[in-house]
Amino acid sequence: MKKKELVIATGNQGKVDEFKKLLSLSKIEVRTQAEFGLETPAETGLSFVENSLLKARYVCEKTGMPTLADDSGLCVPSLDGAPGIFSSRYAGEGSSDAENIEKLLSSLSGAVGSARMCFFICVLVLLKSKDDATPYIVSKTWKGEVLETPKGENGFGYDSLFYVPSYKCSAAQLPSEIKNQVSHRGQAMKKFLDDLQAGTDCDLV
Repeated sequence: MKKKELVIATGNQGKVDEFKKLLSLSKIEVRTQAEFGLETPAETGLSFVENSLLKARYVCEKTGMPTLADDSGLCVPSLDGAPGIFSSRYAGEGSSDAENIEKLLSSLSGAVGSARMCFFICVLVLLKSKDDATPYIVSKTWKGEVLETPKGENGFGYDSLFYVPSYKCSAAQLPSEIKNQVSHRGQAMKKFLDDLQAGTDCDLV
């Protein structure tokens, strides 16, 4: 039987790698928007859900294939939820991970204790067609603390600043196998795959 195909709507190679690992044991053939020469559309939504839908609908319309998109980011309650939906461009459009990290550390300069509490959030959206009026949506969070200095070489984005209390290290110091089990994206993907297998809340056509 031919594998069902699914396009991942992201231009972030770090996310692509994580999605491929998370879907590697499923009966799904993973395609990427880059294979179709597509760029990520401007994230003009006001929430993670809106941005996920925007990206999924654009790629789904262009490819005509079921599309999975996520919008994720780091939220620091003491900074009114920042970086939030602007996580990938916190230091400005086109900013690098290092620049975003530097701005976050500057924003939290002098902050201690609960002021450094944070969480990652991932909102996954599956569209079976561009006109899908009932998209599958799942949201998961991963709680931690913002370190004062980056630690670890793995991962991407803010992983080196995200301290995971239960493992006493940063997300960037976790082996990918563990991170993919406990992270916000890992939790969201597990829920997605469980629901896909059950055939209750979502399905591919």
